[in-house]
Amino acid sequence: MDGIALLQAAQKIDPDLVGVIMTGEGTIVTAVEAMKTGALDYILKPFKLSVILPVLSRALTVRRLRIENKELEQSVRERTSQLEVANRELEAANKELEAANKELEAFSHSVSHDLRGPLTVIVGSADLLVEDYAAQMPAQAHQLLRGVLGSGERMIQIVDDLLRLSRPGRQPLSKRQVNVSALVRELLDELQREQSGRQIDIRMGDLPECIGDPGLLTQVFVNLLSNAFKFTRGKGNPTVEVSCLQQAGEKIYFVRDNGAGFDMQQATKLFGAFQRFHSAEQFEGTGIGLSTVHRIIQRHGGRIWAEAEVDKGATIYFGLPD
Repeated sequence: MDGIALLQAAQKIDPDLVGVIMTGEGTIVTAVEAMKTGALDYILKPFKLSVILPVLSRALTVRRLRIENKELEQSVRERTSQLEVANRELEAANKELEAANKELEAFSHSVSHDLRGPLTVIVGSADLLVEDYAAQMPAQAHQLLRGVLGSGERMIQIVDDLLRLSRPGRQPLSKRQVNVSALVRELLDELQREQSGRQIDIRMGDLPECIGDPGLLTQVFVNLLSNAFKFTRGKGNPTVEVSCLQQAGEKIYFVRDNGAGFDMQQATKLFGAFQRFHSAEQFEGTGIGLSTVHRIIQRHGGRIWAEAEVDKGATIYFGLPD
């Protein structure tokens, strides 16, 4: 067995082996044959240490690099396999979550719808008793009935809010070009007519068009602008600003007011259902509006966040992809 045959046999055992052919009878043909076999180098007699050592050093370096590369490839394969498994598990979990959310929305809608009928009867009956039989009732009974009526009306409001909260997830998106400026101007005119006795400084900036569901985006601005008008009550110089910031791939709309504001330590709760930062005596509402806004923006592939300071106002931002 000559040196080339020996190298071939050794490489079958260890593919990462680095071979150096040492021979006393070298020709160009045997050198080329050795290199084709996989030899790293070719040394002829007489063997000199000054020649051998650099060749061996280079051969050891090449072998180390081959081993390290093989280990790296194995590590990449294992990591890729782990990521594939993790992605499959995440996809399955997302599907389960989506199914659970749909079931929850359907349940919420069904329960809210079923509750509203009996509540309407209770409130209607209590209202009739107050109107038709108030004179025949003792003062305490009249007061108790008024309490029942008030609680029933609040319960109906909560049920209606639950129904509204379930609708954005059940309603299919119908995306098209939305004239945001015209939409907001119409809403501001309507809100100002409803609160004609108040002098509010309205600042409307540039509001570029966007792609989205016009009906759902109307709900977004209705909730945000209504909140701004509501939470500026009691301010000597109420100010409401609505505008847009544009950056690469995203339009960031915002509604800012100088009203009651809130503590930013509570900001993580802001978009949860039925979360309220002010008492019912201060400001009416059930705490469902911003939760609805959050869900609508998420369905549009956007993001929403807030900045605020107690007694100095709040700004609600939401970004929509271009």
